[in-house]
Amino acid sequence: MLYHKIFLCSNLNSVLQTLQFQILFKCSYSISSELTSEQQGGVGATVGVRALASVPSLPPAVAEFVQRAVDECKPAGVHVVTGTPEESSNILAGLEKEGMVKRLPKYQNCWLARTDPKDVARVESKTVIVTKNQRDTIPIPAGGAKSQLGNWMSETDWMTARKERFPGCMAGRTMYVIPFSMGPVGSALTKYGVQVTDSPYVVASMGIMTRMGTPVLNKLAEGVEFVRCQHSLGRPLPLTAPLVNSWPCNPDKVIISHLPDTRQIMSFGSGYGGNSLLGKKCFALRIASRIAKDEGWLAEHMLILGITNPQGVKRYVAAAFPSACGKTNLAMMKPSLPGWKVECVGDDIAWMKFDSQGKLRAINPENGFFGVAPGTSDRTNPYAMSTIAKNTVFTNVGETSDGGVWWEGLDPPPASVTLTDWHGKTWTKGSSTPCAHPNSRFCAPAAQCPIIDPQWESEEGVPIDAIIFGGRRPEGESASADTVFIFSFKSLFILR
Repeated sequence: MLYHKIFLCSNLNSVLQTLQFQILFKCSYSISSELTSEQQGGVGATVGVRALASVPSLPPAVAEFVQRAVDECKPAGVHVVTGTPEESSNILAGLEKEGMVKRLPKYQNCWLARTDPKDVARVESKTVIVTKNQRDTIPIPAGGAKSQLGNWMSETDWMTARKERFPGCMAGRTMYVIPFSMGPVGSALTKYGVQVTDSPYVVASMGIMTRMGTPVLNKLAEGVEFVRCQHSLGRPLPLTAPLVNSWPCNPDKVIISHLPDTRQIMSFGSGYGGNSLLGKKCFALRIASRIAKDEGWLAEHMLILGITNPQGVKRYVAAAFPSACGKTNLAMMKPSLPGWKVECVGDDIAWMKFDSQGKLRAINPENGFFGVAPGTSDRTNPYAMSTIAKNTVFTNVGETSDGGVWWEGLDPPPASVTLTDWHGKTWTKGSSTPCAHPNSRFCAPAAQCPIIDPQWESEEGVPIDAIIFGGRRPEGESASADTVFIFSFKSLFILR
C-alpha cells in the first residue's frame, strides 16, 4: 500500500529545488590477438580483443581514462564495444559457453542468468558518496545519529578502499570499454558516459539499458564531457576459490562509490543490477543529480507517461515513487475507463529541464526496462508481459521445463511442466522458499513496449503537465486512508 504527499508552494521552482535536495543522494574493433582464451578471460576470445597499445586510437580523453584503468586493473586485453547485433550475439554466446547465462528456447533471443546468492540486489549499506566535506553530501545529524539520507566517505578512506581492491583486479580477464548515452544521442538533455568493466553480462545488459557503442564514441570524439565509470567483479584469474553458479563476484569487498566533484563512479565486487550497470541509479540519479544541481535541471526517480482523454487531449505526467512501489505498472497502465489511453515514456527515471518558453520538459534517459519480475503478470501488467517476450535477459527467476520462465504472481504452469528455482533446484508449490528471488529481474528494450509513446525519444523531451508524489505505506495502516495527490501546473487533484 502507498501513502502520498504533495509539496504545495506558490512557486514551482521551490517544489523542484526541494526535490533536488532530497534526491541528491539518491568500437569493438575485431583485431586479432595472440592472447589465449584463458588470458582473455574466456568470453573475450569470442568477440575479439585489441592489444593494449591500440587504446590511444580512442578519442584523447577516453583513451586517457581507459589507459589509467588498464594501468590500475591490469587486464589481459581491451575490447571497445560497438553495440552491433553481431557483437551482442557473440557476447551472449560467450556467456552461455562460460555457464553464466542459459538460452530460453521458448522465447526469441531470451536468456536466464543465476547469480551467486550473495549478489542479488543493490547494496545500499556499501554505496557511498565521496566528497571533501560530509556536509556536501548529507546532513550531519545531531548527537552522532546515523544519517538516513545516504553514506558519506572521506577522500582519505576512499583512497584506502580503492588501493585494497582495484590494483590488478582484472588480471587474466578482458576489459570491456562501453561508450554509452543516457538519453537520445544528440539531445541537449542527454549526458554521456564511458564504463570499463570485466563483466560481459554487464555489456549485454548495458546494450539494452543504454544507447551504446559506435554512435556514442563518435559523439565523444567531438569532445563532449562524459562520466567516467569503472567497474570490476573483483575476481582476477586464475581463481583462488570456485565460483557459485559460474557467477564471479566478491561480496566481502563490495563498494559502490560516487565522486560527484570529478564525475566518477567506481564499483567493485558485485556483478548485479544497479551495482554494476553504472548508467542506472549510480549515473542517472546520483551523479546526474549533482550535474543537474550545477547546471540547473533535475534528475529524478520518476516514471513518465502520456494520458489521452476521449476528446483526444493528451497530457504528460511524471510520478515519483521509490523502488518496488508500482512505477512500472503505472507507466504501462491499461485504462479501464472507455476512451482513455496511456502511453509509456519511461518507468523509472526522469531528467527534467525548463525550456526557453518556461515549459518543464522531460526525457527518459534509459533505453530499457530493468523491472522486478515477481508480481508482474497478464493481470497486473499485460504490456510488460508482451515487452519481455523477446530479446530479454532474466536474472534469478524460476525456469520451466519447457524452456520458459516463472515467478510468483504468474499462473501455475501445466501439470506436465516442472519448475526449477533460482538456485537451480527442483521447486514445487508449497516449498518453503520462493521459486524466483524477490528481487529477480527482467531486462528488456523499451522500444518493444506495445504502448511506448511516439515521443519517448524526442530530443527536446515531452512537456510535463503534472507530477505525482508517493511512497510506501507502513504495514498495518488502513487502506481506507489511501489518498493520491497530483500536483498540476494549473490545479491540485485529490483522488480517493
